[in-house]
Amino acid sequence: MKTTEIMKDLFSLAYKQDFDHTCDTCKAGDPEADVTKVAVTMFATPEVIRQAAKWGAQLLITHEPTYHTIPEDVFSSDKVDTEKRALLEGAGMVLFRFHDHPHYTSPDIISAGELEKMGLEGALEYTDIFDCVRIHLKTPMTPVELARSIERRLGIRHVRICGARDLPCQVVSGMFGAPGNIVLEELQRPESQIVLVGETCEWLIGEYARDAAQLGLKKALLIMGHVGSERDGMEYTARLLKERHPQLDVKYFDCGEVYTYTD
Repeated sequence: MKTTEIMKDLFSLAYKQDFDHTCDTCKAGDPEADVTKVAVTMFATPEVIRQAAKWGAQLLITHEPTYHTIPEDVFSSDKVDTEKRALLEGAGMVLFRFHDHPHYTSPDIISAGELEKMGLEGALEYTDIFDCVRIHLKTPMTPVELARSIERRLGIRHVRICGARDLPCQVVSGMFGAPGNIVLEELQRPESQIVLVGETCEWLIGEYARDAAQLGLKKALLIMGHVGSERDGMEYTARLLKERHPQLDVKYFDCGEVYTYTD
């Protein structure tokens, strides 16, 4: 298969396809190249690029940006970006981003992968809010219990907790990645209790959760880290691609969390 055929099939899963306003484009290589081995990752770090190239991947699908410019397709002369481009060119791989369209699926592909890994029992409520799904738990959990479970099941080193810690909650909102201030809007809903997020604004949204808890409200914000909150969605994407195209050799490459710790 060609890269364009593989990506067209993945895009077809979305209920909305918008190629005029999307970052889901080819970032390196020839999109018409034939592909038999596909690598999938969350961030195409230099180490991921090296590992995927060593494995023999002709196509690398990444969820998040590879370069550090806005807009992403404007090449800079920065040393990190130029060396990273050279690494990709030397590897001879096609690099394609798959970010907007997995969030335009129902259920959201990223959320589906995360929730599957979390193993929470309850009723799902899909929303028309970008990247937001709610779980009405069968058995209430405290934010601390949920954070510990997420750390164990998803392999996240530390889940940070803002707000209530020990009050049993039944409504969990998943807003993975970096959704922006819509996280605050979700926390402000009277029915919202625990909101899961990848990264967020600490001075605004974290402090809102703390204030709410100190005023006696059942509100908590659990911060999973951007990678930890979405990588299982990309691993899910790799499995989905393999199921749809058994003739392809597909492998997920974990980029690891961006943070390291003192111990």
